[in-house]
Amino acid sequence: MARIISRRAVAVTFGALVLTLAGGGIAAAQTTTAARPAAQSGQPGERAAAPSGQPQPTVAEAAAAKAAMKKGVSPSYVNGSTSFAVVSSAGTLLRSRDAVSATKYGPGQYQVIFNRSLTSAAFVATIGTTDSCCIPPAGEISVAPRLATPNGVFVQTYDSTGAPADRPFHLAVFTP
Repeated sequence: MARIISRRAVAVTFGALVLTLAGGGIAAAQTTTAARPAAQSGQPGERAAAPSGQPQPTVAEAAAAKAAMKKGVSPSYVNGSTSFAVVSSAGTLLRSRDAVSATKYGPGQYQVIFNRSLTSAAFVATIGTTDSCCIPPAGEISVAPRLATPNGVFVQTYDSTGAPADRPFHLAVFTP
């Protein structure tokens, strides 16, 4: 009987080892001497210096953004509120709440400035119409915090093939 138990224990142990290795595998670190591009680096300082596809803000734009924050927020602003902007394909700010300006940089590149810091905000954007008619043009959109501008949002729009293209959009900003 003792011999059967010891065989079962060996079989169970071996089975557990096989399942562990098959399911999780074995990992081993490999050293490398090749430098990784800054955009792939895990270090925040290196990532911040990497090219982002955004044009650098000019001194005048940075000053205007700071002036917009100094004006303060609307009387109805409270923590946990939503701000928005509706921007035409030409970069004109058509409707908004707490947005003070919109700028078009190049094909599909836009900046929207708000009157408060957005460093802890969440952004949602969608291609949209700027009037009450019709369906918006097909395309894609991406949104990111604006470089060196804590109250700015950078929006990039594309056509359906993925090429940068001018598209009207709606932007929502949620602050905690």
